[in-house]
Amino acid sequence: MAPRRSSQTDKFVERHGLWTDEQARRAKAVVQAIKQHKLELVRFSFADQHGVLRGKTAIAAAAPAMLAGGLAMTTTLLAKDTAHKTAYPVFTPGGGFDMAEMQGAGDFVMVADPATFRVLPWAPATGWLLCDIYFTNGKPVPFSTRRVLQQALARLATAGFDFFAGLEVEFHLFKLENPRLAAADATWPPQAPEVGLLNQGYQYLTESRFDQIDAALGPIRRGVLALGMPLRSLEIELGPSQCEFTFHPQAGIAAADTMVLFRAAAKQIARRNGLLASFMCRPALPNLFSSGWHLHQSLIERQRGVNAFVDNTHDGLSALGRHFLGGLLAHARAAAVFTTPTVNGYKRYRPYALAPDRAIWARDNRGVMVRVIGEPGDPATRLENRVGEPAANPYLYLASQIYAGLDGIAHRRDPGPAADTPYETRAPLLPKDLGEALAALRGNAMFRTDFGAAFADYYAHLKAAELARFKAESVEGPDVTAWEQNEYFDLF
Repeated sequence: MAPRRSSQTDKFVERHGLWTDEQARRAKAVVQAIKQHKLELVRFSFADQHGVLRGKTAIAAAAPAMLAGGLAMTTTLLAKDTAHKTAYPVFTPGGGFDMAEMQGAGDFVMVADPATFRVLPWAPATGWLLCDIYFTNGKPVPFSTRRVLQQALARLATAGFDFFAGLEVEFHLFKLENPRLAAADATWPPQAPEVGLLNQGYQYLTESRFDQIDAALGPIRRGVLALGMPLRSLEIELGPSQCEFTFHPQAGIAAADTMVLFRAAAKQIARRNGLLASFMCRPALPNLFSSGWHLHQSLIERQRGVNAFVDNTHDGLSALGRHFLGGLLAHARAAAVFTTPTVNGYKRYRPYALAPDRAIWARDNRGVMVRVIGEPGDPATRLENRVGEPAANPYLYLASQIYAGLDGIAHRRDPGPAADTPYETRAPLLPKDLGEALAALRGNAMFRTDFGAAFADYYAHLKAAELARFKAESVEGPDVTAWEQNEYFDLF
C-alpha cells in the first residue's frame, strides 16, 4: 500500500481540530522526549475491534511529522474477524457498510494520543503511542472501540460520575517449545505454537509454585512497571502455568488503555525470552484451567470526588450502587458478547468451577457473577464482575458495564437478594455459547441504542463470521477444539 503523504507541512490534526490544547502541549513534549531518549523508532498503534494492537513503526526522525499529519491505514483492518479474514465485501458499493469511506480498501488515519507516549523497556531505542482513528475527511471512525468507550464515559460524566476500574487478569505463561515456523504450518490462521509448562498446577498461591515461575515473570513485571502501569500484585493461580496480575484502580479510559498495553507487553516480552503468554480463556492443552478477567468497578461523584457506591448503613452498598448492580444483572446476557467475545470463552461458564453460570450477585461468594466488596463506610466499596474473559476488548467490556449500570440507575433496577448458593439459585443463565450471546445482543434495545445500532450490527456481523467459520470447521462440544487453539492461542 502506498504511504499517505506526511510531511512537516501536513497538519491533519490541526486542520481538523483533533487535539485539545493539553494534547498539543504534550505532543511537543513527546518530540523532545524522542530526542532526549535518543530513540530510533516510534510505534504508532490503535486497538482494533478485537482489542488487538495494529499499527506502523516510524523512524524517529519522521515521528514529529507523523504526530502532526497522522499515519494512513487501510480500512479493511476494520472489517476483519479474529483470523484476520475480511468479513465484509469491501469492494462493493459502500464496502458492505453503506459508507463511502469504507469502500474499496481506502485509507483511514491514525492520530496519536500524546498522553499515551512511553519508551518501551524491552525494545531498544523504541517509543510507543496509542492512537485514535479518523477518516481522511477528519470524521471519527464510528467503529473505533476506543471512541465507543470515550462516548460511554462522556454519557457517564453528563450524569455526574466518573468510572473507576481495577483489573484482575489471569493468563497462562508457557515455555515455547516449537514456534511452528515451517512453511507447512503457515496456514491461515497459522498452526498454534507448541508449548511446555513452567510449573505444575493445583498448589494455589503456594510459595514453591511461585518461585518456579518467578524468573519467567520477572521481565514482564519489570516491563510493566517501567511503562508506568499501576501493578498491584502477581500471583500463582490454580492451574498449571497459570498466573494473575492485578492493577490498582484507574479512572476513565486509563484502565482500558492499561489492559491493551499489558496484554501486548506481556506477549512481546515473553516471546523475546523464549516464552509464550496467552490470554486465551481455555487453551486446548490437558489439565489446564480457564482464565478469567475480573473487573472491579465503582462510580466517583464528580462534584464531591467520593465513591458513589459507599453506604454507611449495614447494607454496605448505596441505593445508587444497588441500581447499578441491577443494571449489570439485567443486561448480563446481552453484554456477554462484549465481556466474552470468543467461541472459547463460553467454556469457562461451568457450575462449581469458581466461574459464574448465571446472572446473580453476593457479598462474598466467588461462584456468583458479581461480588459486592466493602464494609459499611468503606471508601473502596466496589462491584467485582467475574464474567469477563482475558481476550475481551477492554473498551467494549468497560462500555458495556457503564451503559448497563446507567440503565439500572435510570430505571431503579433491583438486583434482588444475595445468592448464597450460586449454582442452585434460580436466575437467568449466562449464554451457553457465542451464538446465544449474539442473539441476546440483537434483541437488547438498550445496548442497540447506547452503542448505536450501526456499531451493534457491525460488531455482531464480525462475531457471526467468526462463529460461522468455527461451525463449518469444528465439531461442537465441551472440549476445546484445534480450531479454537489455532484461532486464539497466539492472537490473544
